[in-house]
Amino acid sequence: MDTTAVSSGTEGKTWGGGNQPMKASYGKMMMWFFIVSDALTFSGFLAAYGFSRFKFIDYWPIADEVFTHVPFLHGQELPMIYVAFMTFILIMSSVTMVLAVDAGHHMKKNKVILYMFLTIIGGLIFVGSQAWEWATFIKGDYGAIQTKGGNILQFVDNEGHRVALRDFATVEDKERVAHKETNGIWFMSEGTQPTYTMEEIITGLEANSDILVRTQTINEEGEKTVLSRTESLRQIKENGRLVVEGANLKVNEYGSPLFADFFFFITGFHGFHVFSGVVINIIIFFNVIIGTYERRKNYEMVEKVGLYWHFVDLVWVFVFTFFYLV
Repeated sequence: MDTTAVSSGTEGKTWGGGNQPMKASYGKMMMWFFIVSDALTFSGFLAAYGFSRFKFIDYWPIADEVFTHVPFLHGQELPMIYVAFMTFILIMSSVTMVLAVDAGHHMKKNKVILYMFLTIIGGLIFVGSQAWEWATFIKGDYGAIQTKGGNILQFVDNEGHRVALRDFATVEDKERVAHKETNGIWFMSEGTQPTYTMEEIITGLEANSDILVRTQTINEEGEKTVLSRTESLRQIKENGRLVVEGANLKVNEYGSPLFADFFFFITGFHGFHVFSGVVINIIIFFNVIIGTYERRKNYEMVEKVGLYWHFVDLVWVFVFTFFYLV
């Protein structure tokens, strides 16, 4: 049998290479390769988060108690409202990107400009909202005590409502000196001092009989365990080690340290993707305005950046589900 004939017959039926494999340009194929590799990266991060949460399921913070803030509505408990708003904005920006790509297919320059502008605005709102959420998460709202064993103790009233440290701590009228290299036998660097000392918390707790301690352990009812008055005082006096306000990479007032670590890393990594997408969209947006793609007779660049933007939106759906809903 003629091997040349077989070879040419096979080449006609299967992909034999070329400039546009599977009818996709080189640039679009590379974008798909990037998306697949990035999807595997996010999958690894979310899988690690899932395993860690399952391991510490009895101590993991409850999202409805952590993400309750809304800008300009201070003091009101509105669980997940602002996060839902952020999600809605990002999904709608994906819709406007679809419309921009469709307008590009029909060579409608003005509509591409309009829809890309709306996509950019949606991305900026999301990034700004995430920055505000980070700032609120870092600052904290109630404060807590870390025990010698590393557990977090929070404060509630007799009805189970959270009580902030500022509401009962007894402030002592004396100067607090931070550790410096010039004082003490051994120098140990000290970060930003908490607003209150352990002594001020203990004094305030003793003076307010209606305040109880709540541990980070979740009971069978799905709520954190509240200690009796006697046990509350004993835990704070014997095991209280550090006053905690807000969150950082070492400790946080919400519960397990891993929670804040994963929150900062995964949402920050996604936020970087969104910010990068906004920058790329702005560049493509100005190219559309000056008529670059009109002269090329195609808007494929808009379609390629659209693929990236849809991927970023899809990843946020999983991040939102893992961190805020499950």
